[in-house]
Amino acid sequence: MNHYLKQAEFRNTDWFDLLFNDNVIQNHAVSISTGTDKANLYGSVSVMQDPGWTKDSKVERYTANMNASYNLSKQLTVSILTNGSYRDQKAPGTLARSTDVVSGAVNRSFDINPFSYAMNTSRTLDPHQIYTRNYAPFNIFDELDNNYIELSIADMKFQGEVIYKPIKGMEIHALGAYRTQKTSQEHFILDNSNQAETYRAGVGDPNIQNSNTYLYTDPDKPNSLPISVMPEGGIYTRNDYMVRQLDFRGTIQYNKVWNDTHIMNLFGGMEANKTDRDQMYHSDYGVLYNAARLVSITPEFYKQAKEEGTVLSSFSKSWTRNLAYFANASYSYKGRYIANGTIRYEGSNKLGRSRSARWLPTWNVSGAWNAHEEEFFKKWMQRTNGALSHLTLRGSYSLTADRGPSSVSNALPIYYSTIAWRPQADQMETVIVLSNIANKELTYEKKHELNFGLEAGFLKNRINLGADIYWRENFDLIGYIQSQGVGGYIDKLANVASMKSHGVEFTLSTHNIQAEKFKWDTDLTFSYAANEITDLLSKSNVINLVSGASSNHFRQGYPVSALFSIPFVGLNDEGIPQIINEEGETTTTDIYFQEYEKLDFLKYEGPTEPTITGGLNNLLTYKNWRLNVFITYSFGNKVRLDPVFSAAYSDMSAMPKEFKNRWVIPGDEKITDIPAIASRRQYNNNNQLSYAYNAYNYSSARVADGGFIRMKDISLTYDIPKLWLQKTVGLSSASLKLDATNLFLIYADDKLNGQDPEFVNSGGVATPMPKQFTFTVRLGM
Repeated sequence: MNHYLKQAEFRNTDWFDLLFNDNVIQNHAVSISTGTDKANLYGSVSVMQDPGWTKDSKVERYTANMNASYNLSKQLTVSILTNGSYRDQKAPGTLARSTDVVSGAVNRSFDINPFSYAMNTSRTLDPHQIYTRNYAPFNIFDELDNNYIELSIADMKFQGEVIYKPIKGMEIHALGAYRTQKTSQEHFILDNSNQAETYRAGVGDPNIQNSNTYLYTDPDKPNSLPISVMPEGGIYTRNDYMVRQLDFRGTIQYNKVWNDTHIMNLFGGMEANKTDRDQMYHSDYGVLYNAARLVSITPEFYKQAKEEGTVLSSFSKSWTRNLAYFANASYSYKGRYIANGTIRYEGSNKLGRSRSARWLPTWNVSGAWNAHEEEFFKKWMQRTNGALSHLTLRGSYSLTADRGPSSVSNALPIYYSTIAWRPQADQMETVIVLSNIANKELTYEKKHELNFGLEAGFLKNRINLGADIYWRENFDLIGYIQSQGVGGYIDKLANVASMKSHGVEFTLSTHNIQAEKFKWDTDLTFSYAANEITDLLSKSNVINLVSGASSNHFRQGYPVSALFSIPFVGLNDEGIPQIINEEGETTTTDIYFQEYEKLDFLKYEGPTEPTITGGLNNLLTYKNWRLNVFITYSFGNKVRLDPVFSAAYSDMSAMPKEFKNRWVIPGDEKITDIPAIASRRQYNNNNQLSYAYNAYNYSSARVADGGFIRMKDISLTYDIPKLWLQKTVGLSSASLKLDATNLFLIYADDKLNGQDPEFVNSGGVATPMPKQFTFTVRLGM
């Protein structure tokens, strides 16, 4: 035993090195174009192969495009376009994430995400050893081989377009397109996977069988022992999605110029869209993957499935229909004064049946003044030798709208069939469940926007400046509202919120050096955006507000992406976290995560979305060489640190370096806010100890600043001289490019302890942004 423990003590397994790969991604594309004055043809094919950054993940993609255009006469042009793509992807097996609204824990069962495993697994474990997880044998590499998802997507589009020019200045366009897409997702959970073995782990072992929730106790047999409903085999689930889309768009445009003074443009048309979606789900348990994939299942499985209302197969359909009419008119006087107006009238079957809800007019009015076209400006520019080269002032005001989330559909009540839970299988019956009640008044999400901007050039356009400032009023935003249950449903979709926002956007482009052989150009972008929910009819509870795990985590008077925390007040003399609960009391475990009304005790940290974003790009050109350096930055947001603390840890748990500063002995509570590793006695004496640690994970102590500066991209390009190419290899153009992406963070908050401020670790298939080095060869003939 001592020898084994000594090996574990000195073992230092680098899980990142073992679970992540340094692979070469290949992307090859070939295109060809040809034509005459009567016809043009373009075609291209491409292949992308990505062996995967992590174990058991890879992507292959194939695309093809063909575009033909025919000039049948001076007035008539016909174009035909078709493109198709196919993607085949493999990823580690994953299940949906769940939230325990009682204890505040957010987890994902059987999570084998390589990044999560590398972050959370002890380095003292032997990568070749079989351990126990979920009462069954487990090794991460075996599990990745035996539990995986295969995703295939086939996409095909056909499009035809006709352009007719009956008279000078007029163009009539007619476009029709048909698109079909099929997505298949297959989850293979093989016989020897940990997830499959869990369904039969502990049978006959009294230490396990009463704790393993994946075993079945027959309610018709009082005092019977738990049994396995899947004594052999694995699990297979499949989701198929089919989308068929038909689009039509017809427009007419007329342009007229009088005496190079008056310029008029008229544009109008209509578009219609039809989309049909089919979704099919199927699952098999007891699949014998090693015996021709036969299905061998026990009668007890179907009995349990009937009693619990388990759905093994389902089929659903949805239909989307949209129709819109639009018109635009613009007028320009001598290129100095420009006025523009747009109106759009559209309808959708996804919203309420009321005409005022289903149909909505939107509009935009805008104007611009090109001051540099004025005679006084031209004279002044000559006197100042182009100190101010050009100046444009513009403004706009609009009402725009959005149909809301794609899942919204309240024209009619939505029902689905399911199997009701019954304690005995012979009482099973099919029931119809009301998913959403009809809301004939449910209408578009709308937005009023006022915008002012300018564009200016200085020193003969060596310096160019663009700036915009805007104010937005969003209203009729769609979300869930808690009703009194009239109609049979408490939570229903409605237009529940209003929001105001404002911001500025700024772009500065400079040509720093413009020599014959050397050039240096710089582009700086800056944007600031802030928002506030001004009216909200829905409610959120504590766990949603602090975790953000639900789509309903909003609060009136705060930004849409507001981050709230449970106030942390230090550790007690046993090293257990103390927080302030909904009653304003200092406690360790007495907190109600489902509280809806008493929310003022929560601490507002700030938005999770940055308020300031931008980038700095420098392009240096010397002869045929181009060096591009791009830096991005983001500030004004907060980040929740990874929830790494728990009331109990297994031998497989990793201890992040924060644990070095944890509470160890009485008195440490005065010098650290990192809680103790609870003893077995503490854990056994307090069955709610997990509340304290989950609350700590979502407390004010576990928040960091999300601001960062990142070296986003560095690329070096060499254009091979054309004269040499034509003489030696007969090519018209060729270039070589080396590109490095996501190299490193220049600045980030030290409290992040290496956590990427842009990455949210939710398990499943989530991984941070990898460093990528790309070598590109382009050849033209």
